[in-house]
Amino acid sequence: MEFAVARPLEETTIAVGGHHHSALAAGPERGEFVLFLHGWPEFADSWTEQLHALGEAGYRAVAVDQRGYARGARPEDVEEYSLDLLVADALAFADSQGARRFHVVARDWGSMVAWTLATRHPHRLRSLTVLGTPHPAALRQAIAMDDGQAHDLGYIGFFRHGAGKAEKFLLRDEAAQLRAVYGRRIPVEILERTVARLSEPGALTATLNWYRSAANDLSAVPAGRVTVPTLYLWGSEDPYLGQGAAELTVHHIDAEYRFHIVEGASQWMALEAADEVIALLLDHLGRH
Repeated sequence: MEFAVARPLEETTIAVGGHHHSALAAGPERGEFVLFLHGWPEFADSWTEQLHALGEAGYRAVAVDQRGYARGARPEDVEEYSLDLLVADALAFADSQGARRFHVVARDWGSMVAWTLATRHPHRLRSLTVLGTPHPAALRQAIAMDDGQAHDLGYIGFFRHGAGKAEKFLLRDEAAQLRAVYGRRIPVEILERTVARLSEPGALTATLNWYRSAANDLSAVPAGRVTVPTLYLWGSEDPYLGQGAAELTVHHIDAEYRFHIVEGASQWMALEAADEVIALLLDHLGRH
């Protein structure tokens, strides 16, 4: 499947309070609004293919460099990265575009924001699409049943309690360990651009503050039952989030729900399997 690209993505800035978030956008301004929330360690450009495709399909698609990632939105205090503030940012992004109701598409930490947004403000969402990250309660169940799942998430403790040490570890030797996070699964141009941005003074610390402001593990995110139509995509080669948690997610959805395994893809499926993700996403959005 190929999607024609009519023109370059729009580069814009969204002001939220005293912060200024860089963002990428595509599609007509009056199209249904679709908000893309990236994960760690990436930026809005990780959604490039999806933005192009949705813009061509008539949606107003916007991906935002979130708090800590945008140069104009890097508060120093860890408390400034609480989930409450991250959810409020997401709502403010939509409000800035005049979107009373909107679709949200998210990955990794962006998914934790999205799961919580969907349970706290379901009246604002037309649909929810999550890549990789299971519902937090499902992840909690999986950790309790499977020591392997807990082991695979062990890096979270290092990120949370290794302030300074984690940054040095990830950035030493020309950011060798940070590069290894991507497992050679993303395009070189995006990899180099991302590493360069995260190597800026204070940037990596700001992104790790998402972990440091959170509870001891991601499964403690206070997301409840979901009443929003949901598409959940999980990559069969995800090294951190197992199939057990993915399959348990269905038990926390009280709305139309579709679970799809993207074979051969990891957590970077938006880049690895862009065509498959786009086709599933367009189908989901079109029905809601």
